[in-house]
Amino acid sequence: MKAAVMYQKGELPQYIDFPEPIAQNDDEALVTVKAVAIKHLDKGRASGNHYSSDAPKASGRVIGGDGVCLLADGTRVYGMGISGMLAEKALIDKDRIVKIPDGVDDATAAALPNAVIGAAMGLKFKADIQPGDVVLINGATGFTGRVAVQIAKHYGAKKVIVTGRNQASLNDLLSLGADETISVLQDDENFKARLAAIHSTTPIDVIIDYLWGHTAEMILACVKGNGSFTNRVRYVSIGAMTGDLIQLSAANLRSVNLQLTGSGLGGWSKPQVGQLFSQILPEMFALAAAGKLKVDTITVKLENIAELWGLEVDGGKRLVVVI
Repeated sequence: MKAAVMYQKGELPQYIDFPEPIAQNDDEALVTVKAVAIKHLDKGRASGNHYSSDAPKASGRVIGGDGVCLLADGTRVYGMGISGMLAEKALIDKDRIVKIPDGVDDATAAALPNAVIGAAMGLKFKADIQPGDVVLINGATGFTGRVAVQIAKHYGAKKVIVTGRNQASLNDLLSLGADETISVLQDDENFKARLAAIHSTTPIDVIIDYLWGHTAEMILACVKGNGSFTNRVRYVSIGAMTGDLIQLSAANLRSVNLQLTGSGLGGWSKPQVGQLFSQILPEMFALAAAGKLKVDTITVKLENIAELWGLEVDGGKRLVVVI
């Protein structure tokens, strides 16, 4: 079979012939792969920069963690790979599949789940989002951030505030459900003044953060209390696009009813992951089929994987390899 294979961390994947995987037990299914999204997670694992990265294999390994595939009976499903997914054939875990409705094309079905995982899991299980909550999404102009805006509104957020660098993309978010935009390109004092003014009139309940770094420091400074009663603020770190470390004042933890947590691989319970496949992903696929959850994708061919691996896609789109 043809596959995208990595031999050393950090190198470019190669489009080569590779042995077809063989199921080792009844929990695994051999599938025909139709589409796979290229995500920051895949690149991070391949380069060795993600905390879940595997050790390199001299024999090479197929990359790609999830995608759209066909079961032996022709049923189209989203599946989590046991073997790498950027190949004509792959092994998936039978307990981690979701049937895809007819109204969702392969590219959308491949791109959506990772963003749902990066948005809904944090909103639902870490932030415990409630109808009427005010939600701030830090770094919302990326693909997952755009999905997070829509899911937050679907879960009943009264108001969604978004931050980002690209003003055109920030403006686009207003059509997806965002209520207010804040550019991170302005100077620190103006950024904090704008956010503090919003927080004083409509206290922020949930913060979903895809950036971390300096913007996280400024946001935490803006929600710090002054000794009076405060609302409960649930701060969920999901990404660290602008820095892995921050300075955190102890006063932040004492002056406000603050819950600081993260949402990612290893941060969820088994029942929560089970609910992802049994309830959350089916619900989001249904929303997409009904045109109520929108994403933008760019489709490419597997044979071009090496030249496309480092391609940066702007405007909140996702690169999807169609096989």
